[in-house]
Amino acid sequence: MFVIRREPHNPVLSPRHEHPWETLATFNPSVIREENGWRMYYRALSNPAALVSPYAGQSTIGEAFSEDGLHFNIRRQVLMPEEPWEAFGCEDPRATVFEGVTYLSYTALGGYPFSKDNIKVGIAVARDGKNFTERHLVTPFNAKAFALFPERIGGKVVAMLSVHTDEPPTEICLVYADHIEDFWSPSFWETWYTNWQSHKFVLKRNEKDHVEVGSVPILTQHGWLIFYSYIEDYFTDNARVFSVEAALLDHDDPSKIIGRTESLMVPEEIYEQYGLVPNIVFPTSATVGDNGRLDIWYGAADTVCAKASVKMRDLMRALDPELPARTFIRAPENPILSPRGEGFESHNVMNSAAIDIDGSIYILYRAMDRDNTSTIGLAVTRDGIHIDERLPEPIYAPRADFEMKRGSSTGNSGCEDPRIVRINDTLYMTYTAYNGVRAPAGAVSSISVEDFIARRFEKWSVPFLLTPDNVDDKDLALLPEKVNGNYLLYHRVNNIICADLLPDLATGKRVSRCIEVMGPRHGMWDGAKVGSAAPPIKVGDKWLMIYHGVSRHATYRLGAALLDSSGTSLIARTADPVFEPVEKYEKEGEVANVVFSCGAIVRGDTIFLYYGAADRVIGVATASLAHMLDALS
Repeated sequence: MFVIRREPHNPVLSPRHEHPWETLATFNPSVIREENGWRMYYRALSNPAALVSPYAGQSTIGEAFSEDGLHFNIRRQVLMPEEPWEAFGCEDPRATVFEGVTYLSYTALGGYPFSKDNIKVGIAVARDGKNFTERHLVTPFNAKAFALFPERIGGKVVAMLSVHTDEPPTEICLVYADHIEDFWSPSFWETWYTNWQSHKFVLKRNEKDHVEVGSVPILTQHGWLIFYSYIEDYFTDNARVFSVEAALLDHDDPSKIIGRTESLMVPEEIYEQYGLVPNIVFPTSATVGDNGRLDIWYGAADTVCAKASVKMRDLMRALDPELPARTFIRAPENPILSPRGEGFESHNVMNSAAIDIDGSIYILYRAMDRDNTSTIGLAVTRDGIHIDERLPEPIYAPRADFEMKRGSSTGNSGCEDPRIVRINDTLYMTYTAYNGVRAPAGAVSSISVEDFIARRFEKWSVPFLLTPDNVDDKDLALLPEKVNGNYLLYHRVNNIICADLLPDLATGKRVSRCIEVMGPRHGMWDGAKVGSAAPPIKVGDKWLMIYHGVSRHATYRLGAALLDSSGTSLIARTADPVFEPVEKYEKEGEVANVVFSCGAIVRGDTIFLYYGAADRVIGVATASLAHMLDALS
């Protein structure tokens, strides 16, 4: 698991209206870490020039310097169009220091309107590291985003570039040369281009998508780390989603992909969602930061430069193909609970709550019979994995009109997806109530700890609804302690996690507002819907929330977030899922590709996560609490 943290000072570079050459936009930065600070090269966009291209601003390359990596000053224009093949602009620089020389590659615009015939790659050379005294046309064909590796590989000079960016399908390709000068040799490219597709990476998951080189590769002890732009549904304007992904390439053969992420950043912040071109995050650089962090530099909404960071070791762990279990490790005994008999749990068992009382873990799970009526069953484990007792009858069954079957005799109904917390000497169980006719709703019932332990399940209080009528509002979970004398209830309204404060849980008062805690991230693994999983876990003065996220492909995964002491403000959230369907029993069942948790308990440093798999069986997985908190801190 890893967390992407946007720099609070973002954007770190914005247009300056007093500089005519960058009055419209400053974006897509390439940053070099130097002894005294950070040197940034960036695309600077002016207002349209009446005598050049009256309908498009002209791009040049600017330079800025920062001593702290946040405040960039001393701006100057370092590259302006001079040659015919770049007469209409110089865009999107990638800077590499190679064998003591600074090379600045860029997109060269040789005509207007811009097209595949006039968009190519150029390169500028600063042998003193500061002044670009020569420049060359690199590709004679349509290409962009040429990134030079900072050192030779097997004695060769190596680069990667995006080929046919304006003549799709676009591919990211590798190119090897004996000498750096080969890269501006027409005869060299003529030979390479005759079989260019043999040099491509296989990064696209769908032919409707688009990929483009992002950062200059960084050499790590595990291989070459790159960030690149991944655009879903590139050919459909209204559906297009820009995101950032990472890949780890083999040290000696970078054509081999060791591991890769899915989307780790999508447009979320105001400066990413609004600008000259809305909803764009475009990675163009990465540098090794301080305290084990890696800085990702990117263009936001084609208007400003921004910065984000990630812990290097956490990202490397996520890219390690030997660690497919993500953060949580499945128990070899899984599934620990499966349907049985001909009665209340004969069809499916799933989505279990859990509470640890006096050394025993009580697993309250949703059980379905052949008529698709849901009740709550109970199993007990002392070690957290092996089931010591499983009751033959449900401990909670439909009683109220809002959960008694009123629709089809075989339609879904009943008490679903319980969550349970202990507050003082009372256990509160929230669950989804459904009668098959009205919209599912959130309900609550309670029982004393003494009655629960004594198995006096007839003592459950009369349930009542907590959510409004005719609202898609599910996934109810209580914070395990009061906040300023109030109960804090999490609930999912449509596709976001909300919270509300209730003075009591006895008078029938319902939630009436949505304090938005967390929403889906369009284009990521949790892009369609998010909801609470287990009730949050107290960690110091903060709360660890495990939540479920649903992708646009209807896969259910789990993520983690850290909330402040109020339980409502988000401090950090994992970019990748901490648990996802992998095993056959998670991928095949009543509903395919589902891991769905309603309960977790902590013993020492171990989190025991109980989850429904494919809406058919129940499993348990464990993780280190310290590891999760370290990633989120």
